[in-house]
Amino acid sequence: MTVGEARQTYSSVLKSYNTQKFNLGKQKTELDEKIKKTENGAVVYANEAATLELTYNAVSEKQDEYQKYVDQLMEQWSTKFNQVAMEEQVESEKEGFDDLRKILEVVRRMTKGDNVPQGDEKRVMEYDKDMYQMAKSAQMVAQMRKRDHEDHDSLWEDEEEREQQDPMEVADGQEAFMDGPEVVSVEDTMAAAVPDVEAAE
Repeated sequence: MTVGEARQTYSSVLKSYNTQKFNLGKQKTELDEKIKKTENGAVVYANEAATLELTYNAVSEKQDEYQKYVDQLMEQWSTKFNQVAMEEQVESEKEGFDDLRKILEVVRRMTKGDNVPQGDEKRVMEYDKDMYQMAKSAQMVAQMRKRDHEDHDSLWEDEEEREQQDPMEVADGQEAFMDGPEVVSVEDTMAAAVPDVEAAE
């Protein structure tokens, strides 16, 4: 199971447990109030209080188990996300420096009066219009002064477009560090928490 699938599955399960735990907590508070207001309330509501306590504890225990697993999953997800995001940032910076180096080389070639491909000139213009104008003017002047000027191939022609990684996609797509706990519906957990009254009678 991938981390993304596990996160989706267990977040949904955890949500139902959180909701039920909150509802059971409310019921416990209401029952405590009834017990206080009723004569011999602790005795009158003893069975109901015991059942509610057992149910609340079972739901709470299972919720803690799921929460612990989800926390560990999120830690794994965050670690991978941060790793990929950092690698992408380093690659982008490296590509930026590499592009700048190439742009400056194209400008140097132009100012010497050499011919460079149209696409390379366009990259210089997109990077800095003033720099391009200066290089183009220098190129024309240099070409008027000398007869021989070199023809250059594009500095970008062999370059393949690097496929960028989406950190979220990579983090979601990795295998979960371990299988999660068995998924048990909150209703089944509540039913198993209280012994079958009819069987006891």
